[in-house]
Amino acid sequence: MISDTSPKRRSTSDAEYKAHFHAVRRATTEPIWARVLLIGATFAFLTFFLLFPLICVFYEALADGLSVFWRALVDQDTMRAMKMTFIAAFFAVFLNVVFGLAAAWCIGKFQFWGKGLLISLIDLPFAISPVIAGLLFLFLFCSYSALGRWLMEHNVRVIFATPGVVIATIFVTFPFVVRELIPVMEAQGTEEEQAARVLGANGWQIFTRVTLPNVKWALLYGAILCNARAMGEFGAVSVVAGKVAKTNTAPLHIEDLQQSYARGAEPFAVASLLAAAAILTLVAKAVLEWKMSRASEE
Repeated sequence: MISDTSPKRRSTSDAEYKAHFHAVRRATTEPIWARVLLIGATFAFLTFFLLFPLICVFYEALADGLSVFWRALVDQDTMRAMKMTFIAAFFAVFLNVVFGLAAAWCIGKFQFWGKGLLISLIDLPFAISPVIAGLLFLFLFCSYSALGRWLMEHNVRVIFATPGVVIATIFVTFPFVVRELIPVMEAQGTEEEQAARVLGANGWQIFTRVTLPNVKWALLYGAILCNARAMGEFGAVSVVAGKVAKTNTAPLHIEDLQQSYARGAEPFAVASLLAAAAILTLVAKAVLEWKMSRASEE
């Protein structure tokens, strides 16, 4: 069958294509004044509510000089609070990475009964207030509960101790890693794993040489978000920590300094540490997003 390639037919198709192209441009391109207004409003909002308060934190922290700022940082209570923050964040990231890999692998690679229920349970920390989550753990591990009495009989203390802070932090950061991994694993399917199985690879080899390299950027991205959320958690941790100095995290220590009407650089110095950690997290997040975009293009 010979197609019609006459000049008249080609010119008609070109005209239709150009008309369609200009119609799409008119439908998706805003006037220059609208773009300037929207972009300007966005930058003004971010400057007023994010950048300006951040600058104020560092300014107030350094207002009395570097010596006062340094003394506030090396204060015993500050060091203890930062240590507790790092401990809670470390265990939260480590355990959520392990759980996130296992859960995302099951959800993304297999079909099973209760899959929708499992996904809903993973999203539960997003739906529950952190303070309510802290109260749940308080009632679960307190001396009035059966589990709490059994733990006390065996000299295991959870509430108002380090384990309680770690458990509360793990709960509020629960979905971050797995929620980054599930879409990636679902999009990749199981073809590569099946091919590796046919070639004789065992389960561990398939996971470490096929599955894990394909999701490494998403895994790191989720771990960074999990760490940022863990270091800044306040609500759930404030309930299970019980205003005990040895279980204070950095956000709780800042609140204590503020309520005690501490003057000078003390509360702002601790806040500047968390702000610096947030900036580093933002930089790492931007780098990973760039690497993920390059990896998807390749």
